[in-house]
Amino acid sequence: MIEPGEVSDWMESNSANALVHGDNRDVLQEFPDSSVDCIMTSPPYWGVREYAGESTLGNEKTVQEFVDNLLSIFGELQRVLKPGGSFWLNIGDTYQDKDLTGVPWRTALAMKDRQDWILRNDVVWNKVKGNPSAASDRLRVMHEYVFHFVQQKSYFYDDDAIREQEDFKLTWKENGDVVSPTGVSGARYRRQIEGNDALTENEKQNALDALEDHLGRMENREIKDFRMVIRDEQRTTHGDSEDLSGRARELAENGFYFLRYNANGPMPENIWDIVPEDEHRDDTHCAVYPVDLCELPIKATCPEDGIVLDPFAGTGTTVVAANKHQRRGIGIDASKEYLETAESRLDSGVQMTFDTI
Repeated sequence: MIEPGEVSDWMESNSANALVHGDNRDVLQEFPDSSVDCIMTSPPYWGVREYAGESTLGNEKTVQEFVDNLLSIFGELQRVLKPGGSFWLNIGDTYQDKDLTGVPWRTALAMKDRQDWILRNDVVWNKVKGNPSAASDRLRVMHEYVFHFVQQKSYFYDDDAIREQEDFKLTWKENGDVVSPTGVSGARYRRQIEGNDALTENEKQNALDALEDHLGRMENREIKDFRMVIRDEQRTTHGDSEDLSGRARELAENGFYFLRYNANGPMPENIWDIVPEDEHRDDTHCAVYPVDLCELPIKATCPEDGIVLDPFAGTGTTVVAANKHQRRGIGIDASKEYLETAESRLDSGVQMTFDTI
C-alpha cells in the first residue's frame, strides 16, 4: 500500500500497481490532471448493506442523495481521466418498499445531464447462475449494468483487441471471382448494377469500380465479407431521412453503399454472460465482481502502457485484471481490511502475470 501523498510519485515510477487507503474524494485530490487512461469501478449498492471502512456511501436516506454523492466523486474522476480515456461503471439496483429504485439509470442520466458524460454503451451483465430470490411476487434479478462513458467523441478504443476472431475461408469460381464465406462473389451485384434503370451511367461505373475494389479487399483479407445496397435493388438498412441517416445520404448521392464485415471478426455484443466471483467472496466483502468483467474494458480502452484506476477498489479485482493484461493499476478504498486482501491477491499473482515493467 502507498500513502495518499505518494500518488504522484507512483505515477512517475515503473511500479505495476498501487493500493491507497482513504476516502476516494480526498485521495483523488492527490492525482494529477489527466493522469489515468481508464477507470473501471463498482461503487457500493445503495441501501443494501453497511460496508467496512470509513465511507458512508450507500447509507444515504434517499436515492437522490446517493446519486448526488456519486456525482461529486465522478466530477473529480473527470479531472483525473485523460480526455481520450474511458470510464466503465458497474452499478447495481435495489428495492425500497417493494419498489425498484432504478439506481443505475438515475445515475447514468444524471451523469449525462449534469456532467456532460457521453454514454457509449449500456452493457447487461448476465450473472448466469445468480442467487435464489426470497420474493415470490417478482422475477429473480439476474443482471447488473455496466455503463461505458467517455468525455469526448474521439477516444482511445482498440477494437481489434476485443473482436471475436475466427478463421474464414475464401473460394474461387471458374471465372476467377473470389467467393466469401457467405457466398458473395460479385456476379449478382454486377448484373443488378448493369441492368438498373435507377442509376445514371456515371453512377453505374462508380458502383462497378467500387464493387471490384471491395472484391479485391476481400481477396486480400482486408475485409471478411460485405453486402452492397444498390438503389431500387436491395431492401435498405436505414431510415429514409437523409438528415438522420448517413447511409440514406450515401444512397441518394451515389446510388449505392456497402456494409463491410471486419476481417478480424465481429465486435462483442453488449450482453455479457459472466459468473460472479466466488474465490474472494466472504463475510467481509460480499459484492466482489469478477476479473472477467474487467477484461474487455481494459483491453479495448486502456493502452498497453496505460494506467487503470478503481476508486472503489474493494479486494482489488480491477487492479488484478489490469496487471493480468500488462497495464498498471491503482486502487483506492476506505477499508484497510479489503485492501489487505487485495494486496495478498496481487502479491500471489503479479509476478506471474505482469513482468514487463
